[in-house]
Amino acid sequence: MTAWLSLGLIFTFAAVLYILFRWGRVRCEGPLPVPTITFIAILFTSGLDVGLIMFPLTEFGTYTDLATHPEYGFTNPLAIEFGFWGFLIWGFYFLTCSYFCLIEPKVRFFELWPVKLLNNIVIIGTCAFTAYLLLANLPWYIPSLAENKAAPVIFMAIVLVVIGAAVFSSMDIKYIRILSLASSGLFGALILFLWIASLMKGGSFADYLSTLGLIGGYFKHLDKFMLPINQYHAFYLYWWFAWSIMIGQFTAQFIGGLRTYQVFLAMVVVPSIPIALWFSVLYYYHEHGFATEGLINWAMIFVGITFVINSLDSLVRLYTDNLGLTVKRLGRGRYWLINFTALALLTAAFLGNFLKIEWVGALVIGIYFVCFLYIVAHRSKLSSSRQPVPHKGQGATLARSDAHAR
Repeated sequence: MTAWLSLGLIFTFAAVLYILFRWGRVRCEGPLPVPTITFIAILFTSGLDVGLIMFPLTEFGTYTDLATHPEYGFTNPLAIEFGFWGFLIWGFYFLTCSYFCLIEPKVRFFELWPVKLLNNIVIIGTCAFTAYLLLANLPWYIPSLAENKAAPVIFMAIVLVVIGAAVFSSMDIKYIRILSLASSGLFGALILFLWIASLMKGGSFADYLSTLGLIGGYFKHLDKFMLPINQYHAFYLYWWFAWSIMIGQFTAQFIGGLRTYQVFLAMVVVPSIPIALWFSVLYYYHEHGFATEGLINWAMIFVGITFVINSLDSLVRLYTDNLGLTVKRLGRGRYWLINFTALALLTAAFLGNFLKIEWVGALVIGIYFVCFLYIVAHRSKLSSSRQPVPHKGQGATLARSDAHAR
């Protein structure tokens, strides 16, 4: 599967460059345009989950163990962690978001019923994987509860509450917007809280800046991250592919008249800044042996769970819109029950290893390639004009020329 993943990566990065070259100055606007700050908040909280909050502290030690993993020796652990979560791989989201603004309204590939079916299977499956990750890692996140004999029941109850809250939030787009802004604000507050706490533990601002500077190792070795470093990196990359189409389709609805190159900056550069600040704080804690038990750990858990809810509600909203399973059609009660039951059962399927996120990511790469071939076969629709045309299909977005931009 490594060869398949590598082909997908090469294609993705080439497609990003092509879109920037051909449509870089075209203005894009979705059917639900919001201010740029809100768009970025929706992107950030929809495109990430609890792994961003908790995974680094469990992974820094692995990247330091060069005797077992010599492939990480080309740079420092902080740069590697950032490489798994930041900058380059956000180009996946930019590619799909710009596709749904610039190309999909003309070719309508995702309206073909086999493609629509596969796309929504991917969305639902990835929703369940997000809930599964929370369930699988709660014993590490809350070790005090893990010692309780009733821990499995308690952890399952927490996950079910999270799923239920996300389905409820998905009922109204205003809930998603409010929660996205709130989650982004909480994340910023969490970074500040841990940084202040590190000073109280004996750290210094100069030392933190020195730690932050280690991120430069990622950009120095950017080429190393463009293809899988090892199987664990491949897992991350498949995970990002699995999310890419649905996050692009969802966030494209909220673009508020940005030019394509500005969308690139908003989706690739801007989210990488808080990620770099956060990982630097965590690595500072790791390097200095600062404990995170107590209030710090609970704060991380709380923000992580809000990220999970925010990710799930966005995806539930997307696949229910795509499939016509809306609140208006089903009613609030049936809507909640159907989606809650489906996600709970699929979460259990991941728990039993009946599903793997790598399979979902590989399927998405296949959709990329088929979509490209479909576009080539219908290239006359694109060559007729460089400006995308409005489209009113479910989940579709609009892009306007400068003359019609707000």
